[in-house]
Amino acid sequence: MNIDLKELTQLAPIFRELFKGYHISRSNPELYSQLAGQQDQYRALFKALGYELTCDSRGFYYFVPEQMGAQVNKTAQRLALFTFILVEHLADQGRDPLAVLDGGSLGRDELPALLEKYRDLFLQAEVTSVEELEEKVMRRLTQLGFASEDNGIYRFLAPMHRFLDVCLSVQQDRDLAATLHSSLPLPTPVLQDEEAEDEIISLAENDADESEEDALARAMAEERNAQEMDA
Repeated sequence: MNIDLKELTQLAPIFRELFKGYHISRSNPELYSQLAGQQDQYRALFKALGYELTCDSRGFYYFVPEQMGAQVNKTAQRLALFTFILVEHLADQGRDPLAVLDGGSLGRDELPALLEKYRDLFLQAEVTSVEELEEKVMRRLTQLGFASEDNGIYRFLAPMHRFLDVCLSVQQDRDLAATLHSSLPLPTPVLQDEEAEDEIISLAENDADESEEDALARAMAEERNAQEMDA
């Protein structure tokens, strides 16, 4: 298809955010509206650059990594484990995990009790203090578009469904195992060799060989050359 770069008015900021692993949702109305309105053109351009743009029907966009590593990177592992912990923690409190993780919120003042309750699991993610929980988990959730933070309140955004879907799937498998084999011990989630982790994401860590600006410039040049050849 012919791509009119003049119509892609938010190309630079959209590419920059997606390249970093950020998830663009309705919480970023300007970028989200531009992507939704020119979705086919953006998808075609990014494909030429080597990236697959995905739109989730629940309202967010992200890049699918071209290749999955043999081991899901540490950031994705931490976020997946945190989501699993939070689902169980909220259920234990009689709170609806879906209601919290789908647009709900969690206060910073709840983190110490959460860390203490699941300390053994957090140790697997190399999280040993509230400060590390905020830095390695909560801060990354906000940086990548899974949550926002305001005055100590973390509000979860639509992209959290990527982790939540996997956690609910694991929980359903555990419930089924408990039903069929009541004496079978239920597994505890671990960071290594979990098939479910392969279904989430390999979050970009900005260690690509070329910078995002160079990659964008190259893609635009290739598109212009292609259009000139078609003329």
